[in-house]
Amino acid sequence: MKRHVYALTLAAGWLMLAAASPAAAEELRREGQFWVETVNGTEPIAPNGTMRIATLGAVSIKGGVQDQLSYSFTKKVRASNQADAKRQLDQFVLRASREGSTTTLRVAHGTGVADLQVTAPRTVASVQVETHGGSVAVADMNGAVTAVTGGGPIRCDRIGGEVVARTAGGEIALDEIRGGVRCESAGGNIRARVVRGSINCGTAGGEITIQEAGGPVRVSTAGGNIRIARAASTVNADTAGGAIDIGQASAMVRAETGGGPIDVGGANGVRCESAGGAIRLGNVTGSVRASTSVGAVLARLLAGGRFSDGFLSTGGGDITVFIPSNLAVTIRAQNTAVAQGVRRIVSDFDEVNVRVDGPLVVGEGSINGGGPVLRLAGSGGTIYIRRQR
Repeated sequence: MKRHVYALTLAAGWLMLAAASPAAAEELRREGQFWVETVNGTEPIAPNGTMRIATLGAVSIKGGVQDQLSYSFTKKVRASNQADAKRQLDQFVLRASREGSTTTLRVAHGTGVADLQVTAPRTVASVQVETHGGSVAVADMNGAVTAVTGGGPIRCDRIGGEVVARTAGGEIALDEIRGGVRCESAGGNIRARVVRGSINCGTAGGEITIQEAGGPVRVSTAGGNIRIARAASTVNADTAGGAIDIGQASAMVRAETGGGPIDVGGANGVRCESAGGAIRLGNVTGSVRASTSVGAVLARLLAGGRFSDGFLSTGGGDITVFIPSNLAVTIRAQNTAVAQGVRRIVSDFDEVNVRVDGPLVVGEGSINGGGPVLRLAGSGGTIYIRRQR
């Protein structure tokens, strides 16, 4: 998977920002080793417009029923005395502007900590957030959300539109998203609870966990496990070093791992490949193909499903396939012989004839009159063809 370096620069089309609107600043206060000042203010905003935020630290945005944007800007610095603290705090600049239907808040300068909390009408059509270093949290917005951070986690919840999230070093957590999702992390986990649209996510160093997806899923990680509980469409999952676990998918599942097991609880078609782990397929139908270099392969064909063709193989382990008693299928199985003796093919179906053919053990037969071909290829284990009752 490609690793991304996130350039946190503002788009060239952003206009020069006007002076900040009048805001009320609290008195300086001491919190442990920090001097703290909070500035509160409001800005007009179009109910269906765009909100842009560019800042240095953590950002929290929440939608509400009010008709304007309100903010609380908290600045923290280390200083030996109040005068020095005031000088440092004054270096932080928050400017606001409005151009057409776009309202912009921008924080610049400063060497301490600058956290920004914003409340805006939830009807805003688009929220765009960019911070050079800090967490981003957005909740209760009806429109689309774009969140980019150079070093912190991103969390989105109850978002009505598409979510685009990118972080150079943190976790991405998505709770309830009614649109689609596109997200990338250079070093963190990606978690999604409910996404009604499509999902396209990648991380260079973490796990990916999805509870429910309403559209196609495409996920990739260079170093972690992948877990998808339910998917209403296709699934494409790829990890360079971890396990893949797909609970239930309504369409084709394609899964590939460079070093771990693959589990699919149910799918309408599978394409699975592991370089070093077992493959377990349950209640699968359609086209079924699975191969592993080292590990067992187990497949349970769905009773009442429409099987089209299949190929199961392993370079070192058993192959077990459960076939519904009324499914019409043609078996073509072969296993290798070894110096210690002949590797076996064991079948619960009398129609499957097992014989030794030179260095191979071959099992062939037409079950229930024959149908789509299921090919089984083993090396170093036993092939079991079981009747599913």
